[in-house]
Amino acid sequence: QVQLVESGGGLVQAGGSLRLSCAVSGSIVSITAMGWYRQAPGKQRELVATINSGASTNYADSVKGRFTISRDNAKNGVYLQMNSLNAEDTAVYYCNVQGRRLGLPIKTFDSWGQGTQVTVSS
Repeated sequence: QVQLVESGGGLVQAGGSLRLSCAVSGSIVSITAMGWYRQAPGKQRELVATINSGASTNYADSVKGRFTISRDNAKNGVYLQMNSLNAEDTAVYYCNVQGRRLGLPIKTFDSWGQGTQVTVSS
């Protein structure tokens, strides 16, 4: 099994910054893609940013230039640095990790964290 634990959410004033972290544990063989998604009240879950095994990144237009995704392969961690936050960034943020885990045969996985609340006050 693969477990994801997110941290770093909270309440921040508009214009402020937060850094989200996601720690991945379990019988992992390899990780291919890691990403952050968010879901605001009454809205569908949406992509925020992804990073693949080659460190190529992809961002939603709404966060480009403000958010930065990074990963630490040694620690199996993924991070989201969020700057210049505004009220529209208020949401529950979810970590997503895809890869392969131990099994006979080796199995693929696509796991989600429990979510961390980010609230931006205007």
